[in-house]
Amino acid sequence: MVVPYTHEPFTDFTVEENKNLMLDALNKIEADLGKEYPLIIGGERITTEDKIISVNPANKEEVIGYVSKANKDIAEKAMQVADKTFETWRKSDPKFRADILFRSAAIVRRRKFEFTAHLVKEGGKPWKEADADTAEAIDFLEYYGRQMLKIKDGAEVNSRPIEYNQFNYIPLGVGVVISPWNFLFAIMAGTTTAAMVTGNTVLLKPASTTPVIAYKLMEVLEKAGMPAGVVNYIPGPGSEVGDYLVDHPRTRFISFTGSRDVGTRIFERAGKVQDTQKWLKRTIIEMGGKDTIVVDSEADLELAAQSIVQSAFGFSGQKCSACSRAVIHEDVYDQVKDRVAELTKELSAGDPHDNSYFMGPVIDQAAYEKIMGYIEIGKKEGNLLVGGDGDNSKGWFINPTVFADLDLKARIMQEEIFGPVVGLTKAKDFDEAIEIANNTDYGLTGAVITNNRVHLEQAREDFHVGNLYFNRGCTAAIVGYQPFGGFNMSGTDSKAGGPDYLIQHMQGKTTSEML
Repeated sequence: MVVPYTHEPFTDFTVEENKNLMLDALNKIEADLGKEYPLIIGGERITTEDKIISVNPANKEEVIGYVSKANKDIAEKAMQVADKTFETWRKSDPKFRADILFRSAAIVRRRKFEFTAHLVKEGGKPWKEADADTAEAIDFLEYYGRQMLKIKDGAEVNSRPIEYNQFNYIPLGVGVVISPWNFLFAIMAGTTTAAMVTGNTVLLKPASTTPVIAYKLMEVLEKAGMPAGVVNYIPGPGSEVGDYLVDHPRTRFISFTGSRDVGTRIFERAGKVQDTQKWLKRTIIEMGGKDTIVVDSEADLELAAQSIVQSAFGFSGQKCSACSRAVIHEDVYDQVKDRVAELTKELSAGDPHDNSYFMGPVIDQAAYEKIMGYIEIGKKEGNLLVGGDGDNSKGWFINPTVFADLDLKARIMQEEIFGPVVGLTKAKDFDEAIEIANNTDYGLTGAVITNNRVHLEQAREDFHVGNLYFNRGCTAAIVGYQPFGGFNMSGTDSKAGGPDYLIQHMQGKTTSEML
């Protein structure tokens, strides 16, 4: 019997003991900086001359680690190992697979401060955000283990006196998992272990900006008893390793989280049937969002302003769920706008090693330049209320930025910025607010702040997003509580952390026996 599970609690860093444990963990992480990390294929450690250099985005001179870089030849070797391992792994007991996840969760939980400290360093996450990332990784391990036990015997179908029918789920094959840098531990762990616990073998290609944490997950899985060759760690360039594996005829499915440009490219490439390929590849894709908080005239205005600011600037806006736009009823627009500006001015950005800062850096130079470019566009499209500046001399820091009085078709109201920038606009009534909220190519998250029950029910029907929140911000979905995934150009609505997520890594098989 599996012990009931809710979700991993967040750490209260105002407790002196927790604060000291975190500082100790950060010191320990600093002692490990600059190490080399090999590839892992079939349990074998492989070192290459070419390296990915992972740096601390808050201090770009500080090297987190030197990670061996895969190429096409290594990717082919990994594919062959995964393909061969699948023949035994697919027949393994689902309980055996789930138990690996449960033990992995226990290992991470015991080392929670260590993993959180690593996310501060490699991901540039403030303590609160890093702790939530680690907690979510634990939740994914626990939840997917339990979900596997729920579906391991298939689903009930009808039988007749003359026949006995069964319906079971079987694994697909070799999956390519391409994980993002923003939830460098949680999403990477969740997508990898969902594919693994369902009986598939995995080629894990983590984001090149955050590959070290993925190596640390590999160590946890190995310690928990995962057989060699089930998950293979092959960081490398997307243009070489990623494309090669997406196109490969033995790839059965691709699980991707990242940008719209890369996601649509993977979707297109995966749709082409290669020579010797005898299946249609499945894609599980989560891309991005242009997420809106709607504020009604009948709203708690302080709650509205707090929700906008927290959702827009948590982890420097580097969440696909981040509030990028707020649509505010014209009757309360000025009040909310002014309060958002006041709250934003209270925020600070700096090295997250120091827990006094609300925000850390953005992830790298490319992100810094992209976001600063959008800020320059915003200065021409709207009124700059707060922020609008950055400093990349030591790390990649951008101050939280608020633009007001934007046209609905302004670029910063339509395009995903993925940084600490939020745009405000007004609506004449609630119908227009929902219409504006729906006027992008995306459909990931959204929120409505109102005390009008009729308007909440209207939004439930008409606000077209995969995750809709009432009277709270539009970020911070919890595994098993708010299954996460979006509509339209936000992806395939795979609903990570939800009851049907594992099934997307499997296929149904009916067997019928005449009696």
